[in-house]
Amino acid sequence: MEEISCAASYTAPGPYPEIRAEGKNRRYGQAILSNVGGSVSEMGAVARYLYGHFTQGGRPEVAECLEHIAAVEMHHLAIFSELAFQLGEDPRLWSPFRGGRRYWTPEYLRYPRRLNQLLRYAIEEERNTVQKYRQQLLWIKDENVAANLRRIIADEEVHIEVLTCLLADYGSQE
Repeated sequence: MEEISCAASYTAPGPYPEIRAEGKNRRYGQAILSNVGGSVSEMGAVARYLYGHFTQGGRPEVAECLEHIAAVEMHHLAIFSELAFQLGEDPRLWSPFRGGRRYWTPEYLRYPRRLNQLLRYAIEEERNTVQKYRQQLLWIKDENVAANLRRIIADEEVHIEVLTCLLADYGSQE
């Protein structure tokens, strides 16, 4: 299989911080829970990249990149699930919604088959994710939770770089 030039790594350099909340905090827990199973969430990212992996089999180098990104997103899903649990939330694939809970659904995703559109949507969703996590950093004062958010943002920024490179290299091959 051809080695793709867009990704030397799918994660930011350096270790992940310890997954340890300072204590129970419902407000923080609900925010982190939305990162697990909300409309902009790690579960959505996993599903998006696996879908891309399965539908881009004619471009094995692209499919492989998407699979690697999905694996990193699964790690993020595990981190946020553990933090939500430590903060006092039930880490199901759901998020707070209008005083209740709404389960994650694949209806949150767009399913483009054209590579150009798939990559554009993925870049847009990564940017939305980074923006969401940065907003959470403005008010979450638990340093351990904040450290994990910062580390995951760094990974998402790497994904934007990889996806942008893929779009430049393969986006016109429709």
